[in-house]
Amino acid sequence: MIGSFTFENLPCRVVFGSGTLASAKAEVERLGGKRALVLTTPQQEAQGKSLGAALGSLFAGIFPGATMHTPVEVTERALAAMKACEADCVVSLGGGSTTGLGKALALRTGVNQLCIPTTYAGSEMTPIVGQTENGLKTTVRDAAVLPETVIYDVDLTLTLPASLAATSGINAIAHAVEALYARDTNPVTSLMAEEGIRAIARALPAIAAKSDDREARTEALYGAWLCGVCLGTVGMALHHKLCHTLGGTFDLPHAETHTIVLPHALAYNAPAVPDAMARISRAIGAADASLGLYDLAKRLGAKLALRDIGMPESGIDKAADLAVTNAYWNPRPLERNAIRELIARAWAGEPPVTIKAAA
Repeated sequence: MIGSFTFENLPCRVVFGSGTLASAKAEVERLGGKRALVLTTPQQEAQGKSLGAALGSLFAGIFPGATMHTPVEVTERALAAMKACEADCVVSLGGGSTTGLGKALALRTGVNQLCIPTTYAGSEMTPIVGQTENGLKTTVRDAAVLPETVIYDVDLTLTLPASLAATSGINAIAHAVEALYARDTNPVTSLMAEEGIRAIARALPAIAAKSDDREARTEALYGAWLCGVCLGTVGMALHHKLCHTLGGTFDLPHAETHTIVLPHALAYNAPAVPDAMARISRAIGAADASLGLYDLAKRLGAKLALRDIGMPESGIDKAADLAVTNAYWNPRPLERNAIRELIARAWAGEPPVTIKAAA
């Protein structure tokens, strides 16, 4: 039976396909942009300059300093670059780090954004930005940070290494997983979530087997878009709180952290969300959703332990304390000791187990 719900459709234009990067200039013009600042990471600076050349007279300059977790000090430097070249809009080319920087600039200045993802991060479809200052990562949800236009070009993902495609894709799956049991979940978002999970879970093994499989790359990007819409439409829960805490506090790589934590966070919530577990199991073709996601990551060769991506064992208690501080809503009450056990298993790379609630 379908109960009462609220669904808000976010105002974002999407251009999806192969070769769609060629429409970047027209899309900037459509937004009324006259001077565009291109944003990239240092590793993608050459791609950014090539895009700038294609923008022609609209290209105001490039800021190739985006980095993970959107440090406030990097945003300050990008703001100075914006002012120096008198940019009136930004074009973010890259993964979640670059998208995050564009959002931070939009939050500060109100400029329009054209976002061109090269990974499966999905954050380009959300009005959420996570920013790090003094070792703590906080999130802001504001309509001002939602990109006005997103160009998805499958061609840009063909060179994404299969190992990065794996963690980026599971990061996207995490968005849809939490959408299935969010406080403000609804039937429309749940349909997109299950389809997004299915598309990515089917595509990633094919990409691992043949990195330039265009059909699989297209399906993965399609799934990432759906999962991103889910994250943008409804709220987050324990999994995202843990990842924001771990990433911001210990400077851990974003997608890898999501990949490791997801099966464990899902196992924690499993007793409270049987319907969501059934949908996830169906989407990934596994009897148990949390173990199925753990096995998928293992099969793709992704790292399974937080200790292998830089988290110290001494940080487990600190992470548990932070996870229950200013906590996100969660379908199961947060129990500090059970969450510590969850983090400890993720730190060691052990398979997820369903942790029963305290009596």
